[in-house]
Amino acid sequence: MADLSTSFMGIPLRNPLVIASSSLTKSLAGVRSCAAAGAGAIVLKSLFEEQIAAETSALNQYADDYPGHGEAYDYIQGYGMELGPKDYLALLSAAKEAVDVPIFASLNCISTERWADYACQLENSGADAIELNIGLMPTLAEQEGPTIVDQHLRILHEVKTRVKIPIAIKVGPYFTSFANFADRLTRDRAEAPAYSVGWFGKNKEIGKTTWHGADGLVLFNRFYKFDIDVDKLELVPGNPFSTRQEIHYGLRWLSLLAGKVPCDLAGSTGIHNGRDAIKTILAGAKVAQVCSTLYLNGVEQIGAMLEEMQGWMAEHNYTKLRDFRGLLSQARSENPSDYERLQYIKLLIRGG
Repeated sequence: MADLSTSFMGIPLRNPLVIASSSLTKSLAGVRSCAAAGAGAIVLKSLFEEQIAAETSALNQYADDYPGHGEAYDYIQGYGMELGPKDYLALLSAAKEAVDVPIFASLNCISTERWADYACQLENSGADAIELNIGLMPTLAEQEGPTIVDQHLRILHEVKTRVKIPIAIKVGPYFTSFANFADRLTRDRAEAPAYSVGWFGKNKEIGKTTWHGADGLVLFNRFYKFDIDVDKLELVPGNPFSTRQEIHYGLRWLSLLAGKVPCDLAGSTGIHNGRDAIKTILAGAKVAQVCSTLYLNGVEQIGAMLEEMQGWMAEHNYTKLRDFRGLLSQARSENPSDYERLQYIKLLIRGG
C-alpha cells in the first residue's frame, strides 16, 4: 500500500490532508471527528481579533467602522460570544490531549497590536504550529501596495521573535508581484532591508535586527464573499464554499514557487477530492488543506480522498509522496516558459 506520510514545517504527519480552519474545527467534538476520519493535521478555527477585543472590553472602538449599519456591528459583537480567547486556549489544550494528530492554532487579526502576545499563549497551550491568517483588505485609496506588504512582514517578524514553534502564513493572491512577496516572507536575513524602517516604527536599531522567514506558506486564503439582494436592496452573504475550479490559481503559484522559496508550501481552496490533492502535490505542495468538500460531503470525504490518492499512486507505481512531489513544478520543468505567458498563447492558438 502506498505510504502517504509526509511532514509540514518539520512536523511529521500521517498523510497530507490538513483540515483547514473553519467551524468544523471550532469544538472538541469537531476535532475528534476530523481526526477519527483520518486527517493528517487539524487547524483550529481562527481566533479573530474581534473576539480578543470583545473579551478585553475594547470592541467599541470598531463601532466607528460601521456607521449606520447596526447588523454589521452586531455581527462583530457576536464573535466574542462564540468562542473567546480563554475558551480558545482551553479548546487547544483539550484537543492536544484528545487526538494524536498535530494541532495548529490559527490567528486572524487586522492590526499589529495583539499578534505576538496571543501567539505566545497559543504556544504555551500546546499548539504544534501557528497559522497566521492575514486578511488585510486594502480598500482605501491612500493605502499603497508597499505599505500592505510591509504590514504582513512586520506581523510575521513580531510573532517569529516571540515563539519557537513553526509559523505558517496564509495569504490571499492579490499582490502586485507575488513571487517577490513570497520571497520576502520566507527568506532568512541577517539584517532587515534598509527600506523597511517603517515595519518597526521608531526603532533606530533596525539594521541590526535578525529576520526569520515563515516556515510555511498556505496558498491561498479565500476571502469572505458577499452578494446583493436586488429585491431587499441589501448586502447578503455569497456562496461560502469553494468549487473545484478555484484550485487553478493556487496550482499555478505552487508550481512557480516550489523549490524556489526556503519553506514548505500548502495548497488551499478548491481541493475537493483525492485527485485535486494529487495535483497540489505534483505542483510542489507538502500538504493540501481541505474544508468545503467536508461541508458538502461530510468528514467521511477524508477517507475517500486518501483511498483515491493511494489508488492513483499504485496505478502510477509511486510508493511515497516524495516520489512525485513537485514533479510538475517550474523548477523541475524542461520548458519553464510553459508556466507563464506561453500557456496563454497556446490557449489562444487552440481557440483559433
